[in-house]
Amino acid sequence: MEVIYIAVIYLILINLVGFFSMGVDKKKAKSNQWRIKEKTLFFIAVIGGSAGSVLGMKVFRHKTKHTAFVIGMPLILMVQTILLIFLFNK
Repeated sequence: MEVIYIAVIYLILINLVGFFSMGVDKKKAKSNQWRIKEKTLFFIAVIGGSAGSVLGMKVFRHKTKHTAFVIGMPLILMVQTILLIFLFNK
């Protein structure tokens, strides 16, 4: 398999994880159950799931009052986007 193909598949999967982790955490928050750690949500974003995490924040209206998430998640997405643009324009 080509490296780009593997990278695309990875990004799709990790962004799905980011998106659904926001939904799961929101559902658990509403029912006072065990929650996903904030550190884990950020880790998912840092390893490539930032677009899915940001989308999940908006769709599920989750973590939208937490400054660390409102600023941090889009910042991670912006840095990753710039890195991807830089890598593909070489």
